[in-house]
Amino acid sequence: MDLMERIQALSLANGASGAERAVREKIISMLPENTDYTVDAMGNLIVKVRGKNRAPKKVMLEAHMDEVGFIVTNVCDDGLLKFACVGGISPAVLCGKRVVFENGTVGVIGCVPVHLLDGDKKREFPAADELYIDIGASDEKEAAVLVRPGDTAVFDSPFLPLGEYKIKGKALDDRAGCAVMLELMHQENEYDFTCVFAVQEEVGCRGAGAAAAQVRPDAAIVIETTTAADLAEVDETKQVCVLGKGPAISFMDRRTVYDTELFRFALATAEEHGIPAQPKTMVAGGNDAGEIHKAQNGVKTLAVSMPCRYLHSPACVLDTRDIDACCRLVWVLTEALCRG
Repeated sequence: MDLMERIQALSLANGASGAERAVREKIISMLPENTDYTVDAMGNLIVKVRGKNRAPKKVMLEAHMDEVGFIVTNVCDDGLLKFACVGGISPAVLCGKRVVFENGTVGVIGCVPVHLLDGDKKREFPAADELYIDIGASDEKEAAVLVRPGDTAVFDSPFLPLGEYKIKGKALDDRAGCAVMLELMHQENEYDFTCVFAVQEEVGCRGAGAAAAQVRPDAAIVIETTTAADLAEVDETKQVCVLGKGPAISFMDRRTVYDTELFRFALATAEEHGIPAQPKTMVAGGNDAGEIHKAQNGVKTLAVSMPCRYLHSPACVLDTRDIDACCRLVWVLTEALCRG
C-alpha cells in the first residue's frame, strides 16, 4: 500500500472526536509487522519505531486520528434528530450535506426551506441548533431503533483525485498526517522514534497532552494540515499558506509560540535538502502542539502542516506535492533531532 492509498483508506474511515476506534483499528492494520504499540486509557495509539541505532534524543511524531462531526442531542417526535457539532464546523458547509453514523445509518442535514424564512434570515447561514438530521424515520420510535442521543456522525463524502496534483476528501485533517507517519514507519530509519496517533484534537487537543506525558520526549514534531486561503479574492497577507509550495512551518498560533531555533532550523533544513517549504503567515488556529509543548518539564515542539483548502468540510483539498514534501522534510528533521 503506497502513501496515497493509505490516505484514501484513512479518509474513508469514520471517527469523530471521542469515537476514533474504527480509525485506530485501520491504522493498526497498516503498521509494519511486529511493531510494538500500546493504546492508552484515552484511546491514543502510541507506536515505538525501531531504527538501526538507539537515538541519543527521544523524538515524538504526532498526528491526530479524530475528525470534526456531529453528536445527537435529541430524537424528536417526528423522527428528526437534533445535534451539536463536534469540533469547529462553519454553518456555511452544513445544509444539505450527507452524514453517516457509526452503525452505518445515513442521514441528511436539513433546515427550514428558504421561502419560509423572513427578512435577514434568508441571507444568513442557520446555526447548528436550528438544523436537524433526517434519517428517513417517520417518528421518534422508528428513529430510536437506529440512533440514540450520544451517537456520533461524520460527513459522508468520497475520496477523489482533483486535477493533476490535488486530492479531495473528508477528514484529511488529519488523516493525511497519520498517513505520513505510517509512510515513515515503513522506511529504513537510522534512529528509534515514537509515533503518537492522538484522539480528541478537534475538541481541545486533549489526547496529545496525555500521550506526551507518557512518552516524555525531548522534542516533538506535530504533523498537521492547516487552513490555506490561497484564493483570488483573498489578500496575499491573509492567505496563510499556498497549495503546491510545500508544508507550512508555524512560528506562532493561538495555542503555541514555537521554539524560534527549531522553526528556523526547519526552514533551513528544507532549503538545504531542496525540499519546498513555507512559513505559515498568520497567527491563527492551533493544534496538538499547544498541549505537547507544555507536557512534563516542557518539550521543544515543531508543527509541520500540509496546506489544506476547505478545512473542516466534506471536501478538504490537498496537493500531493505538499504531502510528498512533508514526508521528506519530517524524515530529515526526525533524524536530525534524534541525533541532538
